Amino acid sequence: MSGPQEADDLEDLFENAPCGYISALANGRISKANRTFSTWTGYGSEQLVGRRFLDLLNIAGKIYYETHFAPLLRMQGFFNEVALDLVCADGTTLPVLVNAVVRRDDTGGVRFIRVTVFNASDRRRYERELLEARRTAEQASIALQDLNATLEARVAERARALDRAWRLSRDLLVIARADGVLTQVNAAWTEQLGWQASDLVGQSFVAFTHPEDLAATQAAFAGIFEAPLTKPYEYRLRHADGSYRWFAWTGAFEEGEVYATGRQTTAEHEQAALLAEAEDALRQSQKMEAVGQLTGGLAHDFNNLLAAISGSLELMQTRLSQGRLNDLDRYMHAAQGASKRAAALTHRLLAFSRRQTLDPKPTDVNRLVAGMEELIRRTVGPSVHVETVGASGLWPALIDPPQLENALLNLCINARDAMPDGGRITIETANKWLDERTARERDLPPGQYLSLCVTDTGTGMPPDVISRVFDPFFTTKPAGQGTGLGLSMIYGFARQSGGQVRIYSEVGQGTTMCLYLPRHYGAVDAEEAPYALSTAPRTEQDGTVLIVDDEPTMRMLVTEVLEELGYTAIEAADSAAGLKVLQSNVPIDLLVTDVGLPGGMNGRQMADAARVTRPDLKVLFITGYAENAAVGNGLLEPGMHVLTKPFAMEALASRMKSLIKD
Repeated sequence: MSGPQEADDLEDLFENAPCGYISALANGRISKANRTFSTWTGYGSEQLVGRRFLDLLNIAGKIYYETHFAPLLRMQGFFNEVALDLVCADGTTLPVLVNAVVRRDDTGGVRFIRVTVFNASDRRRYERELLEARRTAEQASIALQDLNATLEARVAERARALDRAWRLSRDLLVIARADGVLTQVNAAWTEQLGWQASDLVGQSFVAFTHPEDLAATQAAFAGIFEAPLTKPYEYRLRHADGSYRWFAWTGAFEEGEVYATGRQTTAEHEQAALLAEAEDALRQSQKMEAVGQLTGGLAHDFNNLLAAISGSLELMQTRLSQGRLNDLDRYMHAAQGASKRAAALTHRLLAFSRRQTLDPKPTDVNRLVAGMEELIRRTVGPSVHVETVGASGLWPALIDPPQLENALLNLCINARDAMPDGGRITIETANKWLDERTARERDLPPGQYLSLCVTDTGTGMPPDVISRVFDPFFTTKPAGQGTGLGLSMIYGFARQSGGQVRIYSEVGQGTTMCLYLPRHYGAVDAEEAPYALSTAPRTEQDGTVLIVDDEPTMRMLVTEVLEELGYTAIEAADSAAGLKVLQSNVPIDLLVTDVGLPGGMNGRQMADAARVTRPDLKVLFITGYAENAAVGNGLLEPGMHVLTKPFAMEALASRMKSLIKD
């Protein structure tokens, strides 16, 4: 079928890739090179096979490669983005960036070395131009300093030099009135944006600003009147051809006019966008590979859980038909336990996919740690001593408690793995004031934070591992013993919560992993006792609840709970039917809706549409797969709440009753 065609496609992709590919033997001899590499260097494939990649470098490159990167390749099995110069067949040199990785067989022997070569000509040229521009600017600055120190006799000469710098500057230079109208522009405007001076002078900068940047740019312009703009501000200006270019501006307001300089940063933005796109593609590819590896184990776990649930229900049915009611509780507990384990597995999958919705609540972190202590002790085993040190008067944090519990457990598991012969784990909390300097070191805004730190007495980490430890799929564990996603997801959770993660480690001295979370200025709710549906009194107040869910069983269960509590339930199977009810005159005290719905809109969109005519409508989202975007990136409007499936009916009853009463 498609086997030969796929092979041809892969061969075509290899030969005509936008980068050079080389396969080399363990001795460094080239065994295969693609057409792209041959075209760049001018060597035919037959001229390359059998030669060493080292032989294609210039003298400096050979020395640099032999002393630095050949040992690095032997020790760690790869290197990335090494800048070298290749000597082409015609004697010219080609600047390149080189990645190399050693591929080994099951016995650890070298199968081949994969070398990827990127053409860096444009990058080198851009660096030279940037260096030349900087040198020109520095020379102009020195000249201006000298001119400022001269006597009155050199005023005319200084004026000519300033005029020359104005004319020759590759940056945009402009003088504008206080209302933003341009009065003078230099020639760089024509060179970089295509506008003639006559097109610009007399016009406001607003006419050339990208509409999406206009409000922020006007605010930055207004700030110049208060203080000089020394930190570059970037926005987009329209080119004469209708496209837009990025520029970074500095400026000042002096003697009634605004003087500003704009350096073009379009290339930097394009490069950053391309890099982000490539990284996203790589992460997605790696994640799909990891999902493939997990599928078998997940299917096994779910089959076990489903067998426990279905078997318990079957036995309950059998005992009921026999009139034997004594064993029902045992089978019911077994089914409930299996369903809770299935729910936990589902939540881990949601965390893995990074699609979980954060439900931040004011949280006492000391109380959370105390509640996790026994689970942590059982998880790390008897060879590891666990000690907790909770700060007195610890500030509360506004975070998602289950996600913080998951992060803490993962940090303790990592600490245990770093101590194969046993050791000590210390879990410590503290209040932290971060001033400007300290906050900048931790990439956080200055302010008040609380820290949750996990310290081990294990092997520690070298600097190169620390620098990569939060990268997705990076792991120091042996193949098959970790996906490399744990710390990456902890980092994502901390950043989503407005905090940060930092590592302090020395080889042989252990590691400290610290979560920094913003202080919450408010009280923490007392722990709620479990709500028992069987003993819940019927409400003394009337209330009507609209349930919108495309799953009939879920609508039936929610309706049963509402009727048990004494409320009136209205059901809708999709968003269109639900919105029709919400836009009618029927009184609705609470909307309970799934996020993913058929009918043309999701649950959040339906709720937002309903709030146009019912601004005080209370909403409870019940969802088993809630992407952040579906509920506003975790930012819910007042009166909106989230309950993640699967959940206990008691929890649903408690939440609905409290929302209707509020």
